[in-house]
Amino acid sequence: MIRSESTTEIPVHLLFRDAARQLPPPVGPRRATREHDPEDRSSPPVISAHPSAPEPEPDLVERPARVLPGALGVLVGSGSLAGAAVTAWWLSRSALSTPSSTWGGAAAWAICGAWLLPALLGFGGLVRSHAGRARVLCLFGRYRGTVRRTGLLWVNPLLRRRRVDVRLRHWRGAPMPAADASGVPLRTVLLVVWRVRDTARALWSVTDHEAYVRACVEAALIRVPLEAAGEARDVAGSLTRLVAEEAATVGLEVFSVRPVRVEYAPEVAAAMRRRRIAALDARERASVLASVVDAVQDTVNRLTARGLVDFDDRERTALVRELTVAFCAGRSDGPH
Repeated sequence: MIRSESTTEIPVHLLFRDAARQLPPPVGPRRATREHDPEDRSSPPVISAHPSAPEPEPDLVERPARVLPGALGVLVGSGSLAGAAVTAWWLSRSALSTPSSTWGGAAAWAICGAWLLPALLGFGGLVRSHAGRARVLCLFGRYRGTVRRTGLLWVNPLLRRRRVDVRLRHWRGAPMPAADASGVPLRTVLLVVWRVRDTARALWSVTDHEAYVRACVEAALIRVPLEAAGEARDVAGSLTRLVAEEAATVGLEVFSVRPVRVEYAPEVAAAMRRRRIAALDARERASVLASVVDAVQDTVNRLTARGLVDFDDRERTALVRELTVAFCAGRSDGPH
């Protein structure tokens, strides 16, 4: 019967066709590359993933803006207002003393109004810049530079000025989910010290800087395991390095990411507490047993060394048993 049966070869890719179709779709930005025959519909396309960090735009880099001292704007504005006042006074006296034509009076008042244009430019471009705050200048949506100088300055009045806080910031959020090396869920509170380093990238790359830092910290917690009573220095170094690499692409500088409090999640806190108590109890029992064995051995050796008694194997075993029971009873009845 076996000889009459015939066997047929089955292609290998047909065996795993259904399993390949049931695979979940890939997560994240991936580029699909077809590496199979378009006429062969049985084999699925091969998808190759090339994860990479976002690269900043090369043209969007902070550079100093062209500004002038504010005293120059005050001087030009004050001189223009003085010239406009003198011209208006002269025109008023001329109109009262001698009658003039309509066109001559209009031209004279136009000259008076022309004095106001330098005044508007002089006073309209004055900017008072404080320490710890920068101003990003842009013209019709194009980046024109950043002002980090302090004091009274003059900039082009046509430029749009946007304030950016470049001071050192401390962020301490709510407890965030984490895990240890064994996968036990934890809750941790982190202290992040950061600031805006590149105002151009930070202003146009991210809308909410604090939310972006929080997202970077959550992503780093997935990759770095924590310990409820572990080495905080090593964990802080790893978290700081990962978050700083992600935040540097958008113009943010992260100095430290340090766990302030690490504790077990509420759903496993009771079980881990019982586990820790059991471990401490087992450790205490092991230490008590070791001390009892050492005491029994020391007692038997002293009796034998001084020649007080001569034991055979049976008697030695019985004595060891009785001493062990006596010492253990004494340890259990003693104060804890």
